[in-house]
Amino acid sequence: MPVMSSLYAVIPAGGSGTRLWPLSRSGRPKFLLDVGAGDPPGSSMIQQTRARLDGLAAPDATYVVTGSAHAAEVARQLPELPAGNVLVEPGPRDSAPAIGLAATLIHRRDPAAIMGSFHADHLVRDVAAFHAAVLTAADAARQGLLLTIGLVPTGPETGFGYLCRGAQLGDGAYRVEEFTEKPPAEVAERYVASGDYLWNSGMFVWQAAAFLDELARQVPELHAGLQKIADDWDTPHRDETLGAIWPTLPKAPVDTAVMEDAGRRGRVATVPADIGWTDVGDWHTLADVLPPDADGVVRLGTGQVVARDTAKTLVYGGSGRLVATLGVSDLVVVDTPDALLVAHRERAQDVKALVDELKRTGRTDLT
Repeated sequence: MPVMSSLYAVIPAGGSGTRLWPLSRSGRPKFLLDVGAGDPPGSSMIQQTRARLDGLAAPDATYVVTGSAHAAEVARQLPELPAGNVLVEPGPRDSAPAIGLAATLIHRRDPAAIMGSFHADHLVRDVAAFHAAVLTAADAARQGLLLTIGLVPTGPETGFGYLCRGAQLGDGAYRVEEFTEKPPAEVAERYVASGDYLWNSGMFVWQAAAFLDELARQVPELHAGLQKIADDWDTPHRDETLGAIWPTLPKAPVDTAVMEDAGRRGRVATVPADIGWTDVGDWHTLADVLPPDADGVVRLGTGQVVARDTAKTLVYGGSGRLVATLGVSDLVVVDTPDALLVAHRERAQDVKALVDELKRTGRTDLT
């Protein structure tokens, strides 16, 4: 498939993925890991994200926004990207500043640019369907709308944003009548039961200029700060300006900073798509994604695993020790050189609380 020359891609690569602890750590976040799922085999999640953009955005039109602690490893894993396309944020300010910085620099490079933002740590099984959805979104974005890839909900999840699909705008694109980020359980249940709502995948496509206009309207202090940073980006004062302004920028996700209000004003549209998408947010989800062996066990890592009478269990062997299970089910067992996790799969979302407890007790060497 030929590269769509007018599309720029942004890969926000932040966070540590604490729900995949103890494999994922602050210094070795989820997006830099091979979690055993995806294509090509043996690649990290950010490498998979970049690979699926082949045919949509050229390497020199692809940007990664990441923290200073991870910039060198990102550059090592993605050698095809020009060094200047790895944008280093001095500290975490959430996705609105990160995506906003990339949008500001892309707009100055190409005022007519259409850009897409794609998480560094999501799985997409159907790359052809993903490409088709992005191209449909890019076409609709030329109308000045902010597009998101919409997914059919499989349940009333409260950790995702919801899109109320409205009138059709053209082939495959629909107006969004309401954009609600992470509603409470009873609201999510009502949304799913209605059949009118889609999940927001967190994959966005828009004209850089249209997004920056919304940013200036809704978060003017963020827009102004990013413009000042961009003014000095290609000068010897870049680091000084970035270090001074970045910590003062509002810390907010792009969903609540821009998309919710833009949706209320008819500026948001969606492309519903079945792309085999999974947000690998915890061990339970990963166990659902990966195929079990004949014994019903998902085996990861290079260590030896012996499982007898074990079902619906994920075992990661990474310490060099033998890991053995007997007569258990619905467990997650993650063995690393300095930490061992044993948890019921239904409690996988609570692994983050363990990490928080370690931080409170001063064991930051394990987080």
